[in-house]
Amino acid sequence: MSSVRESVEVQVPLSTAYNQWTQFESYPQFMEAVDRVEQLDDRRLQWTARVGPRTKQWQAEIVEQVPDQVVAWRSTSGAENSGRVTFESLGPDRTRVNVEMEIDPEGLVENVGDALGFVDRQVKEDLERFKAFIESRGVETGAWRGTIDQGVR
Repeated sequence: MSSVRESVEVQVPLSTAYNQWTQFESYPQFMEAVDRVEQLDDRRLQWTARVGPRTKQWQAEIVEQVPDQVVAWRSTSGAENSGRVTFESLGPDRTRVNVEMEIDPEGLVENVGDALGFVDRQVKEDLERFKAFIESRGVETGAWRGTIDQGVR
């Protein structure tokens, strides 16, 4: 299992950053390797992404979601992965977005890529693209303010 921890400061209010993060189907607009995220219901997501030379699909379940605080998930099919995104207010128009992920690389190519730091760089660059995306808009594309709480990890 490989761990990734990254954060980014965005120049938008906490609720704007959080609300945008709940818009899972918008992820391909700022996550480079993600081709598609389909929200199946309030808890379940179907992902399609490019991992190295392959396209992979998996389902994930939201295991914790608290407005303006946290979104956490775990895979339920496909490659094992889980994570947690937290949001910290740094002032009225500034927010820190913190990402923690656990990923289990599959096969030689993914393990070599992980060892070379590709996963860490991808997450860092995706967060920078999220920053550019939300700051250029100034407002979220939508919001889901529901709560999901069944514990994490």
